[in-house]
Amino acid sequence: MPAYLAALVLALCPVLVLTRLIVLRRSGTHAMHFGSMDNKDFLIPPFALVYFYVVFADAFGWPLVGSEPFFTSAAIDWIGVAFCFAGLAMVVLSLVAFGTSFRVGIDTERPDKLVTSGVFAVSRNPIYVGFGLVLLGEFLVFPTWIPLIYLLAGVWLFNRQVLREEAFMRGHYGREYAEYCGRVRRYL
Repeated sequence: MPAYLAALVLALCPVLVLTRLIVLRRSGTHAMHFGSMDNKDFLIPPFALVYFYVVFADAFGWPLVGSEPFFTSAAIDWIGVAFCFAGLAMVVLSLVAFGTSFRVGIDTERPDKLVTSGVFAVSRNPIYVGFGLVLLGEFLVFPTWIPLIYLLAGVWLFNRQVLREEAFMRGHYGREYAEYCGRVRRYL
């Protein structure tokens, strides 16, 4: 059961983001700016698809190379599921708090207002925290070398994107952003 729940959470994350993008697009907001600042970002989706296969293969018994777990524990499986759902909740709260300011990538031409309320009053990057919690939970449920590598790579990629976004926001929002940074931590 934990494996199915973890796979469900992983499937829901991109569905939520894509749904939000579609809703924003229908209301006239172009929110997809992925890869506009760095074409190397387009290397990420193929690796993400491999990750999805690894998780679903492990959950549903599909063929998978190198799937010998580091450890086996029902308790850790359920802790992993809890991390997955906590991460999913953080993603949902982020999308709600973003309102029409949500973007995938950095919108240098039409940035919206700085969001500092809701879950953004606790973390400056709650959506990345949420995705990180999901990756951690997935690793705890599927403790093999592939999810571990993806967890480490995901944390690195999230931090890389956060640093890019912070540089843009410092320049665009100036003092308002600096004050926000003084009040709220980057992650948790």
